[in-house]
Amino acid sequence: MNTGYEYPVWKETSLVCGIDEAGRGPLAGPVVAAAVVFPRWFSPEDGPLASLDDSKKLSPELREKLAPAIKDEALFWAVAAVGHDAIDRLNIFQATMLAMNDAVAALPVRPELLLVDGNRFRPLLPVPYETVVKGDSKVFSIAAASVLAKTFRDDLMREYGRQDPRYGFERHFGYPTGEHIRAIARHGRCPIHRKSFRLKQLGEK
Repeated sequence: MNTGYEYPVWKETSLVCGIDEAGRGPLAGPVVAAAVVFPRWFSPEDGPLASLDDSKKLSPELREKLAPAIKDEALFWAVAAVGHDAIDRLNIFQATMLAMNDAVAALPVRPELLLVDGNRFRPLLPVPYETVVKGDSKVFSIAAASVLAKTFRDDLMREYGRQDPRYGFERHFGYPTGEHIRAIARHGRCPIHRKSFRLKQLGEK
């Protein structure tokens, strides 16, 4: 992936910010969003980010290698997490929007344009934005944000797994795998589980 999507945008504006999230679907833990701004006219070429892609297409080892390189090459970056309690209170869509806006607000400089993965966005800041369906596989800045969000959240879930080894969070990261659902059936929900996410497999409605 390269910055071909950003180049026409950079003709009009310099501070272009890619935004993506990780963790909308899991049964436990936070939803995390990242915001990444690369220098104007940045190109990965044969550098450390030449292999950047949608985080879902990358191996865990490559994601872990790319995350520090993104932080080094980016002009600005920020990550924000919205926890399970807020997800239950707001719903997952609203919590995701909040995480995305919090990530932008955490940047040291306000961007001039946001490129947001997906087809919906609700801005809380007066910044123009564009949504890009499957943007994490089309837009370099969004792909970078997807990697930062994913690696940050995975690290959090590994720590939860160390704190409570009953659920295997370090393996499934809170997603509804068979292992995870069986652990919930056996042990019930722990404090980081999303109470608003019901499991039909367990007869919940």
